[in-house]
Formats: sequence, C-alpha cells, structure tokens
Amino acid sequence: MNRATMVKYLALILTAIGLAAAIWLVGQTGFAQVAAGISRIGMIGFLVFMAWSGLCLTVLGAAWLAVAPGISRAQLGTFAWARTAREGATDVLPFSQFGGLVIGARTAIAGGIRSSLVYASLIADQTTELAAQLAFTLFGVAMLATALSSNGQGPDVLPMVLGGTGVLAAIMAAFAFAQRPMLTMAQGLAGRLLPGSVATMAALTVELDAIYRLRGRVILAFLLHLVAWVFAAFGAWVALWLMGFQLRVSALLALEALIFTLRTVAFAIPGGIGVQEAAYVLLGPIFGLSPSAGLALSLVKRARDISIGIPAMLVWQAQEVRRLRQAPPAES
Repeated sequence: MNRATMVKYLALILTAIGLAAAIWLVGQTGFAQVAAGISRIGMIGFLVFMAWSGLCLTVLGAAWLAVAPGISRAQLGTFAWARTAREGATDVLPFSQFGGLVIGARTAIAGGIRSSLVYASLIADQTTELAAQLAFTLFGVAMLATALSSNGQGPDVLPMVLGGTGVLAAIMAAFAFAQRPMLTMAQGLAGRLLPGSVATMAALTVELDAIYRLRGRVILAFLLHLVAWVFAAFGAWVALWLMGFQLRVSALLALEALIFTLRTVAFAIPGGIGVQEAAYVLLGPIFGLSPSAGLALSLVKRARDISIGIPAMLVWQAQEVRRLRQAPPAES
C-alpha cells in the first residue's frame, strides 16, 4: 500500500470517527432539542446565512487578489470562485486542507492566471491568513480568560485552548519561515526528476520575492483576512439570531475564534467533523451558549458547507472536464 492510499484511508477513518463522535454528542444533548433549534432558522433564514457566507468568500477572494500583483481588480470573481472551490473541497471531500489548496490553485489557473503567480500568491495568501487567524485567536483567548476568571472553570478548559493556540502559532511560524527553504528543496528535486520544471520553480521564487517586496499589498491581505475571520464569526451570530437564540456579539466572536483555532489544529480530520461539535459543547456554556444551541448552530453550518460545497465541486469538475476536452492532443 503506497503512501497516498494510506493517507486516503486515514482520512476516511478520521471522518468516520468524527462523525460517530458528532452523532454521540447530539444524542447525549438530546436529538429533539437540537432538531428544534435547527428548525427555527427556516428556509429564508438559511438562505440569508448562505448569502452571508458568499460575501465572506468574496472578501477572501479579495485578500488573495491583493497578493497577486499585476492582476486587474476585474479578476476578483476569478479569485472568489477559486476560494469557493478551495473551501468546498475542504468541507465536503475526504481531503485535508491541502487538497483544497490544490483545487483552489487549479481553479485560479483555469481562470487565466499564470501558474507561477497563482502558486506564489497562494503561499503569501495562506501566510497572511494564518497571521490574521492568530490575531483573532488571541482575542478569543483573552475573552476566554476573562470569562473563566469569573466562573472558576479555568483549570478544565484553559490549558486545552492555550495548547491549541500554541500549535496554531507554531504552524504559522513554520509556514512563514520555511517558505524559501521549501522552494529551494522543491526546485532542486524538480531539477533532478523533471528538468523542464526548473524554469517554473525559478519563476515561482521570483514571483514570491516580488510579492513580499510590496509590503502594502501584504498588509492589505492580512487586514482583509482579519475582516473575513470576524465576518465569518459574526455570520454565526446571525444564524443564532435567526434561530431565536440571543448571545452577546463579543461572546460569540470569541467562541468562534477558539473553534476556528481548534479546527485548524485538527486539520488532518476532514472538515473538522466531531471537533467542531465537541468544541461547541465544551466551550459554548462558558460564553452563555447552551450545548443544544451550539450543536444546532454547528449542524446548520454543516448544512451551509454542503449546500455551497457540493455545487461548487460539481461546477469545478465540469470545468475540469471541459478544459481537458479543449486541450490539444499530445504529439506522438
């Protein structure tokens, strides 16, 4: 069994375990209570929630475009669609986040963006996104520490959250500082195995250097990602409000920041299934969100992910097939 097959089986096993854990949590909380919360949002409310998520994906596309110098703003739709395909793959396919990155890059290339710029900007975009998430996470940790100091639950929960924050910081540092060594290693390997790809790797390095020289664009991408994290978290507050649950905006922003962190740290589990649900049950009550309301919100978010992700993957697959049919036949 090769490594790729082992990774696929591992992803399926982790998905099954996470799904079983999520079902068990809903059962322990009460299927009726969770179902009642979900039913309150209604079709109109759910469509509003999906539209909000679409706006968030557009902001994420703008952040990616910001670190793609030389590309017209008219290409915002290309980057927003590529980001939608990337998120769809991460949410509904048995991949880790890395599979989503590949699909997002292929989608941008199919939109007419040169491949070297797509991959270089993707690296810069992921770096600024992790940096923005870390800033948002620190806000969540500060809010959590404040809440725990008033109810005495700190010894049970705070170490787990601080550990997750530490892992996120380590992931960001590794991604930021290892970019150039990774490119150098990849270029050397490509030179030995695929001599024709040396020029591509060299172009990628040049593109990345050019991006980081434009500090204003990098800062803009960071700020747009920070807006997107806050925007996505506020979307959860909107969904709760549509379901009839009341919670302070600042409390839910802090809760979502921590849940995003735990999902990122658990990147090996497709869609963070089980992790997200457990986080709502464990952390929600600290911020005033009952377990049943937290699980209802989690399942509504899952339904949103599927409702956006599956159509996105179908459209992406159709585009891939059309592109392959239009490609000139290989010379014999």
